[in-house]
Amino acid sequence: MVTSIGLMLAAGLALVHGFISRLEVDVWIPEYRWISFTGGVSMGYIFLEVLPELSQAQTEFAATFPQILGILDHHIYLMALLGLTVFYGLDRLVLTSRQFNRTNYDRDRASTRVFWVHMAAFAGLNVIFGYLLQDLSEHSLIECLLFFIAVALHFFIIDHGLREHHEALYDQRGRWWLTGAILVGAIAELFIHLDNAIVALVWAFLAGSIILNILKRELPEAQKTCFWSFLTGATLYSGLLLLI
Repeated sequence: MVTSIGLMLAAGLALVHGFISRLEVDVWIPEYRWISFTGGVSMGYIFLEVLPELSQAQTEFAATFPQILGILDHHIYLMALLGLTVFYGLDRLVLTSRQFNRTNYDRDRASTRVFWVHMAAFAGLNVIFGYLLQDLSEHSLIECLLFFIAVALHFFIIDHGLREHHEALYDQRGRWWLTGAILVGAIAELFIHLDNAIVALVWAFLAGSIILNILKRELPEAQKTCFWSFLTGATLYSGLLLLI
């Protein structure tokens, strides 16, 4: 049962990258509304799930390695900061590459080399995601469903941004790398079992990248936002989390 839950969630999230994220939602809902709604859901996920889990991960890490806490008291939070910083740097690299190509080659996309660096980073995140999906076996079905909704919406927005940065190259190659990566992570967990403290560090790095990507991509610029859509997403998702 544990294996089947993790693999089913991985397969569902893989479908988001492979096919669902290509849907033209703008045809039915204005972009500023659905991105704002997704941002609200994601902020609920950060404050009610990600941040509490970071606190728990810090406690588990401290219990496993108490002898090194004298050097650094907040290892987990530093890993989250590292994840945020790495992906902020990657984002700046992509934007710089796009600007260079716009100026010199009249094309609004990042270079092929930067594309592969970007894909390698997000594929690595997806491997981590896939690996950690097995931990959801201890949660109820509704908790798994809410997790899936939040992450699926997050992936949808990530794909939206990657497609904007890399255009056709992402649809031709990138999305398949991300699709495969999450399945690889889920399958790897069946054969490789890491210590809980290591898992906590890996999760913290992932959480830092999630926080950056949500703040960067899922909270649009002021002129492209809809506060009521954001409020609806945050209230609805947070309410469901608090009820279960």
